[in-house]
Amino acid sequence: MTTPDNQGPATRIIHNRRHKDAFGSPYSPVYNTTTYRFENTADLLDVIEGRSNGNLYTRWGTNPSIQELEQGLARLENAEAALGFASGMAAISATLLAHGRSGIVCVGDLYGGTQELLKNHCRALGIPVTFLFREEQDRLAETLNEPGKLVYFETPANPNMAILDIRAIAETAHQNGALVAVDNTFASPINQKPLELGADLVLHSATKYLGGHSDLTAGALMTSASLAKPVVAWRKNLGQLIAPETAALLSRSLRTLPLRVRQHNENAMAVAQAMEQHPKITKVHYPGLPSFEGHELAKRQMTGFGGMLSIEVKGGQQAAEKVADSLNVFLLATSLGGVESLVSQPSATSHHGLSREERLKRGIGDGMLRLSVGLEDAEDLIADLNQALS
Repeated sequence: MTTPDNQGPATRIIHNRRHKDAFGSPYSPVYNTTTYRFENTADLLDVIEGRSNGNLYTRWGTNPSIQELEQGLARLENAEAALGFASGMAAISATLLAHGRSGIVCVGDLYGGTQELLKNHCRALGIPVTFLFREEQDRLAETLNEPGKLVYFETPANPNMAILDIRAIAETAHQNGALVAVDNTFASPINQKPLELGADLVLHSATKYLGGHSDLTAGALMTSASLAKPVVAWRKNLGQLIAPETAALLSRSLRTLPLRVRQHNENAMAVAQAMEQHPKITKVHYPGLPSFEGHELAKRQMTGFGGMLSIEVKGGQQAAEKVADSLNVFLLATSLGGVESLVSQPSATSHHGLSREERLKRGIGDGMLRLSVGLEDAEDLIADLNQALS
């Protein structure tokens, strides 16, 4: 007999429900409710003071639609607890404020918005922030010179798909009294489970693969119950909670996540292999290619290589712009992880705020294009890239 603990991810998420609908619907209705009535003051106090479970006020996170989403998110990452947020940056900021006040050490490349938060806002609040290039991982222990710090990184990283060893970084961090937070957006819980590799907190921009249809904005944190508790307080008082309607829409999207990610993986591999052979492409960054620097590590800690890849166009920035502007199936747009394929130039979008010198240090060349490979027919995507490159 299968139980939620030993079922596969597709079964768990399709049958995720906290409430049995009185009218026989297989899924819970949307609870737009903001507040909830009680029979008496004693019952209200029991909920407020934690003696009994119940819904009190949606901004506090006690809403059936949000709770059902969070239960599903936790099961996807095999976590004790999960929290839903209004955006990925809301999830990141609340987590950093809850667990990074003693200092944050960032390893490798990060999303531009995360870098802006760390450089401009965390430091302004007096939080020490240290940035290590991927090649400087051997300095991690020396930066953790006092306990209580937070190590933060992405893998695969945006936009060069660099792979970091989650298990090795977690071991170093834990030996020095630090927690580890991993942004798992690019991989998704289907391709990678950082908690099982030693991470303490896993973050997602749920706008991307978890939502998967470019029709919602949300964020997620998966972690232990004890580490989630302080983040709940920041989420509540900063007003960062996901809306019930968005939570229900995200729950809908999660039911197809395993199927979608498998197709993203397959399409991206086909595109990467085709581009690796193209004479006008100088380099392809995709963890699934044997030529990729982190391929062997990716094989060890990932079960699929994802739908994201970057290509470097011969001729630099102007050549890359011309290719991006000439694509027809790929849409020129920011974001990623939807059913439609997107193209963006990191130097003009996600990493526009960095100086050219810093971008080059991080391996983000002028001719780099980031591709979010969607669910179209792979041969159509390859043909579109070939005509644009010609």
